[in-house]
Amino acid sequence: MEIDKKIIIRLIQVLEDLKKSLKGVDIVSKEIAIEEKIDLSDKIIIKSPIVGTAYLAAEPGGKKFVEVGKKIKKGDTVMIIEAMKTMNHVPSTSEGIVKEICVEDGQPVEFDQKIIILE
Repeated sequence: MEIDKKIIIRLIQVLEDLKKSLKGVDIVSKEIAIEEKIDLSDKIIIKSPIVGTAYLAAEPGGKKFVEVGKKIKKGDTVMIIEAMKTMNHVPSTSEGIVKEICVEDGQPVEFDQKIIILE
């Protein structure tokens, strides 16, 4: 595949012009989430055991497995992760109080991704 050098040169020129026109302007994107930093030194982190889609309730509109502030025991289901049409219940690895739920309902999750923080 041959790349047209004229197109690349024109693209660089346009980007340089854009950079000059935005000098001194702060750009704020609505999609950038400002996360509150939480001291994790004394917290327990529950991570995703598999790749899939996280669901916070057993059915759409149903009662959530966990809520922030709720006390849970080791082995309690904290969410369901769907992988290849299989609903996998994710158990709590320890007991504690839910400090933060790090994923949204229906959000894709990766292996070893932080999903729940306990105190």
